[in-house]
This record gives sequence, structure tokens and C-alpha cells, in this order.
Amino acid sequence: MGVRSLSIELAEKARVELNEEPNRIASDLKFIKDWLSKQPHLRACTDDQWLVSFLRSCTYSLERTKEKLDLYYSLRTVAPELFNVKHDYPKFDELLSLGALLVLPETATPTSPRTIMIRPGTFSPDKFNISEVFAFIYIVQKILIFNDDITTVSGIQWIIDLKDVTIGHLLQMTPSVINKMVYSTQESAPIRMKGSHFVNAPANFGKVLNTMKVFLNEKNKSTLYVHQNYEDLYKHIPKKMLPKDFGGDSVSIKEITDSWTAKWKEFASWLKEDMKNGTDESKRPGRPKTAESIFGVEGSFRRLDFD
Repeated sequence: MGVRSLSIELAEKARVELNEEPNRIASDLKFIKDWLSKQPHLRACTDDQWLVSFLRSCTYSLERTKEKLDLYYSLRTVAPELFNVKHDYPKFDELLSLGALLVLPETATPTSPRTIMIRPGTFSPDKFNISEVFAFIYIVQKILIFNDDITTVSGIQWIIDLKDVTIGHLLQMTPSVINKMVYSTQESAPIRMKGSHFVNAPANFGKVLNTMKVFLNEKNKSTLYVHQNYEDLYKHIPKKMLPKDFGGDSVSIKEITDSWTAKWKEFASWLKEDMKNGTDESKRPGRPKTAESIFGVEGSFRRLDFD
């Protein structure tokens, strides 16, 4: 499969912001594929469109692209708990049908970031742990990386609706889990993070947010927003993009979840094949990667205390 042609607007954004030159893509892809073929420890998807997402996220620096690809697949080996839900698991279908994650079909402009809503209050913390939810999000994100040019060129912004979040949800957000989730998203995902908007936050959410800030880089830290309600959120994200269930002007939650149920089935064979990818650290030239070498040694402070 070759690389999809971009719209005129996205192509110009990719050129200006990501250093994308269409006449150079083929040679850059060949370089990355040749490098991958010489890595005895690394099993990676080599579809052109997939690799272009990594090139874009690294503004076409070949060295940074190599590092990000290696890290992306290494995390599957050193942090398997972040990938413990697969696309064909019942829990994946259940989280999707609950509307725990909504990929909004509208964007503010043709070159604005893709927006994803996460709604942790839709699932019980007694039934789902946060690592399983991250694994679910990771699969949806993979499909976007492979199939959505807005995601790979313009990036993603997040809306985290904390309505109905309980102390049980918050207790799962240990510093160790937050560290791994932030690192995986910030450092290894081939996506530009364009902002996180928290809405309907409970009073004791501040401790989670402050812990998150410890692990975020300065750029991503500066794009965290906390909104009291949706009216405040609309100052940053147009009302037309939000589902009608939230008073927005877009389609319903059910329409979004139905479309994504069809979409993951469309990509089921690709997702199944991708499950084979990762690293064999025993074959890595030099020192094997470990959780400690990537995330650091966990301290004695394993959980947050809430009053």
C-alpha cells in the first residue's frame, strides 16, 4: 500500500510544520525499511502509510524516526500491562458501546486537530482497570494513526469528561500508572499532542492533575485546561463538534459508537497482524531495554492519597 494523497490544505500544513516533501517520501521510506530489516530484535509494521506517520511526528528526522519506532514497539515488551486488551476481546466491545471513548467526526477547520473524548465515568472501576482502558484507547489510536490524515498531520486534542468519576476511578491513577501512560503517549506515539481539556472535574482531581504535570514536558504541560462546564469548554472547542447528547450540533454518541464498531471490524485483520509486532530484547544489539531503563525506578510512593 502506498501513501495517500493529502488535501491541498493538509499538504501545505505538512510541508510548513512537518517538513514533508512529497518527492522525498519514497527515499525516506526506503531508508527506514532498510534500517528495520537490519534490526534483529524489532518486529514492526512496514506499511508505507504507517511509517509516514512516524516520519511526520519526527518532522522527517530519520534518526528521531528510528528512535521513536524502536521505543514504540519496545513498550509492548517492557510494559505489557498497557496493552492487555485486544480488539477482539469482549471488554473492547463493551468499552466502545459504553461510549467510553468518542472520536469526534467534525474538526473546527479542515486542518484543525482531531478531537477525542474520553468518558471514564461511563465504566465501573470495579470492572475495568485504567490499564485496560489505556489499551482500549491505544487500539483506537492505532487505527487513527494508520487511517486518518488529520491525526497524523494536525495531531490530536483530548476532552476528558470527568462526570460521574468516583474515588474508585481516581485511586487507580497511581504515579506509576500515570508515568507509563504519559510516557507512552508523549514519547512513543507518532502523534502531535495539541491539548487536553478536562471538564466536570471532581474536587479531588487536583492531585491527579498535579501528578500528571510532573511527567509531562513543558510544551504539553502548557496545553492542559480545566473547565467547569461545557459552556466554558466551548470557548476552546466549537459547539458544532460536540455530540448532540452534550448540547452540541454534531451526531449522537450512538452514531459515533456504531461507526467505530464498523471501523474496527474493517481493520480487524490488520490489527490481528499488528499484534505480532514488538521486540525481542534478548536479540537487541547492546543492552536490552527494561521497564526501569525506560520509566525509571519506582519510588516508595505508589498511590495518591485522597481525603
